[in-house]
Amino acid sequence: MKRMLLVALVACLAGVSLRADDDKPKYTIKEAMKFHKEKLHEKFQKGQATKEETQTLLDAYISMGKQKPPKGDEKSWKEKNDALIKAVKDDNKEAFAKAVNCGGCHGAHK
Repeated sequence: MKRMLLVALVACLAGVSLRADDDKPKYTIKEAMKFHKEKLHEKFQKGQATKEETQTLLDAYISMGKQKPPKGDEKSWKEKNDALIKAVKDDNKEAFAKAVNCGGCHGAHK
């Protein structure tokens, strides 16, 4: 009986740990911005990004949205990241072009 309780407790803790990992960002903000330096966002905007590159870009924006901005309003940070995420998910190049305003984001949050 004790063994079953111990196994159940370990299983519960493992489940909690796995859920916590789902909330952990895949990339830091600095790592996500590295993809911009590599011009991955431009490849996406031109329709030249591979499926894997598009997924990387999406993961980067999702990761940034899970983190607090270095400075500025968290609501603004979330709105900017959500716009990028939606544009990439929808493969909407026009919306992406509006959302990927580097100066607007850096001015408010870097």
